[in-house]
Amino acid sequence: MYSATTRGIQITVTPKFLTQESEPDRAHFVWAYSIDIENHGETQVQLLSRYWRITDASGRVQVVEGPGVVGEQPILGPGETFSYTSGVPLTTSSGFMVGYYVMVTDEGEKFEADVPAFSLDRAEERRVVH
Repeated sequence: MYSATTRGIQITVTPKFLTQESEPDRAHFVWAYSIDIENHGETQVQLLSRYWRITDASGRVQVVEGPGVVGEQPILGPGETFSYTSGVPLTTSSGFMVGYYVMVTDEGEKFEADVPAFSLDRAEERRVVH
């Protein structure tokens, strides 16, 4: 589990290698990642968009940007949590992801809530990402 907090918005990521979805002999490795976004602040915020930088073990970088997450732009009041699960395929057996969500407050102020860097590894190849 990986966690980061920006301006009271805590983002926790739990990645999981999907053995059944992966085909190592065809260089196809798939992970699911579950994310909890918790508003520990005092004002309501809305998640507007996401930015991901995905790096595989060969150093290839893929950037993913777009509105919302899983088709939603959730609004989180103080004390509320939004959770979702998504996935990512790689052509290598490991990699990592890092990114941020663009959030907006009720007052219209935008800020980037950091998503912590997290490792995409099979259980037998686990490592720590700093």
